[in-house]
Amino acid sequence: MENPDTILSKCLLSQFSPSYGVLHVDLYSFKLAAKGLEKPSDWPYPIHLLGYIIVSDLNGARFLWKRIPAAVKQSQPELVAAWKIGQCLWTYDYAGFHNALQYFPWSPAVQQIVNAIKDDYSRKNFKLLSTAYSTISVADAAKFLGLTESETIKTTTQIGWTLDPASNMLTVLPAVSVAAQKLDSSKLQDLTEYVFHLEH
Repeated sequence: MENPDTILSKCLLSQFSPSYGVLHVDLYSFKLAAKGLEKPSDWPYPIHLLGYIIVSDLNGARFLWKRIPAAVKQSQPELVAAWKIGQCLWTYDYAGFHNALQYFPWSPAVQQIVNAIKDDYSRKNFKLLSTAYSTISVADAAKFLGLTESETIKTTTQIGWTLDPASNMLTVLPAVSVAAQKLDSSKLQDLTEYVFHLEH
C-alpha cells in the first residue's frame, strides 16, 4: 500500500476540493478496517485531523481526536499541536488559533496544510469583518486576522478601509455583494409557457 502520509497530503492539497480529500482519507481508513487491518503505526493523524479542520468539520475533528489511542496522542506532539488548532476554533479563540498555527515546528507535509488553513481562515475572517462590522477597533481586527496592529492597519488600509487615528478605529469598506441571477430569461420563458399550458 502507498504511504498514508503521501495519500493524505495529495488528497487534501489536490486540484479537487479538500472535502474530497477528507472523504478519500476516510474511505482509505474504512478499507483498512474492512480488511481487518490496523492503521499503520506511522498513520499521519495530524494530517487527518487537519483535513477535517480545513473543511470546517470541527465535529469530525473532535470525533477523530476521541478515536485516536492515548499512546499515540502522548507520542506525537505534532498531533497535540494540530488538535490545539481545532480546540481554538471550537471555542472561538481567534488569537489562540493564530498562535497555534505559528508556534510549532511543523513537518513539511503538515506545514502545507497549516498554511492552507491559515489562508482559508484569513479570507473567511476578512469577509466576516467586511459584512458584520461598519467600524472595528484596530485591536479587535488584529485579533480576528492574526496580525499585529501595525500589520492590520497596513493590510486593511490597502484594501480601502480607513483609519481614524484619534479613536484607533477602522471604518470597514463594505464587501460588494453581487447577486447572482438565479434564472436566465430563456428558462423564465419556458416556465411561463409551461404554467400557461397547465392553466389552459
